[in-house]
Amino acid sequence: MLEVIDSHKQEEIIKALLEWSLELREGVEEVCVDMWGGFAKVIQEVFPNAELVFDRFHVMKKIIDELKNIMKRFSKSIRKLKIKYWRYLLLKNGKDLTKEEREALERILLCSKKLRKAYELKEEFREIYETKQSVEEAKTQFEEWMQQSSKFYSDTVKTLQNHFDGICNYFRNRTTSGVMEGINNKIKLIKRQAYGFTNFEHLQIRLLAAFSD
Repeated sequence: MLEVIDSHKQEEIIKALLEWSLELREGVEEVCVDMWGGFAKVIQEVFPNAELVFDRFHVMKKIIDELKNIMKRFSKSIRKLKIKYWRYLLLKNGKDLTKEEREALERILLCSKKLRKAYELKEEFREIYETKQSVEEAKTQFEEWMQQSSKFYSDTVKTLQNHFDGICNYFRNRTTSGVMEGINNKIKLIKRQAYGFTNFEHLQIRLLAAFSD
């Protein structure tokens, strides 16, 4: 962590980052972020040589959220199977399922062809991320996935269309914001331990000290 500022406003984030030297900012090659609309402008103005990368886990969250909504349509039929953790089985990465879990999952998918297709599309989407490939190869695979997925994952398809290059830039170096997510979790813990901070400067000092190593 290099700095903490008391704002979510685009202009104030840009102002704070412009305090860094031009040489330092020009040396930044990639910036990995979620899909908040203001980040693209910030990166463009502050880091002129950086590629914008949209974090894969935020992209995957889109498809998981849509799959959860699909699952609700078939929840009554699935509950009749009396399978514990059935939601977990549908959301878990298929390659990580045990033999018993795969068997239980198959019973669940027999409830509906639509549910099976939605699950398979989710797994195909995840597999694109898991496969080592070039940016151009990933673009081709995502385009093919979108063609067959719009009826099931319309929001995810729109996200891909609106942020396509940034999503595919992940395949340059497979950069994620996982480290930042870990820092965010630690920040939440620090705030709970302190029962909150009424003074921003105190919070700023505490966080910079905590992450100075």
